[in-house]
Amino acid sequence: MDNAKRKYVIPGDVITTAPFRPEQNVILDGKKIIATVVGTSEIYDDSVRVIPLAGKYSPKVNDLIIGKVVSHSSLSWELDINSCYVGFLPAQDVFGRDFSAHADELTSKLKKGDLVVARIANSDRSRDPLLTVSDRELGKIESGELVKISPSKVPRLIGKRGTMIQTIEMATNAIITIGQNGWIVVSCENRNGLLKAIKAIRMVDKQAHIANLTDRVKLMLESSGE
Repeated sequence: MDNAKRKYVIPGDVITTAPFRPEQNVILDGKKIIATVVGTSEIYDDSVRVIPLAGKYSPKVNDLIIGKVVSHSSLSWELDINSCYVGFLPAQDVFGRDFSAHADELTSKLKKGDLVVARIANSDRSRDPLLTVSDRELGKIESGELVKISPSKVPRLIGKRGTMIQTIEMATNAIITIGQNGWIVVSCENRNGLLKAIKAIRMVDKQAHIANLTDRVKLMLESSGE
């Protein structure tokens, strides 16, 4: 069962009163916790937040994202990151310190259309964000199906303490990589498991505002057929 209390709110709506800790898309006005965006409010444990109904991804430092290579220069790749900004991945980050713009061909590592899992290394509103793949398990995605959802629904897909995504992965034997920018890659050796995992992800995207969604997803995953 989902333990969060949810309701549809618009900016200015009073969601609840203290003592709760305001988190995303809410403000504290005296003892009142007020919504600042249109979306679904969540009250869980000691926290309150609002999940927006729509919106482009806004880059934040250390966010894990999935991007698609759209072009390159002699020094970096340009990635679509589902944002009003473009992500830049330095060639040196991929080739290493010995990278030479004259000797190394960037397309030998990443080509147009390739998917990359990366982190936001540096970001501010005055320029496009800088990406990095220097950590473990980052870099080119070799296989899997790309699924796109609203970035605002990513917290719902992950679930409280990871319950939603764990439920989907365990039921389908799929490996799911979630980008905070709303792009998700699903890999599964079994076609039926792959299709069910994708169906569950899209179900969360469409029904994020509905109570007891984890139970609904479980019932769908346990049903026969695709």
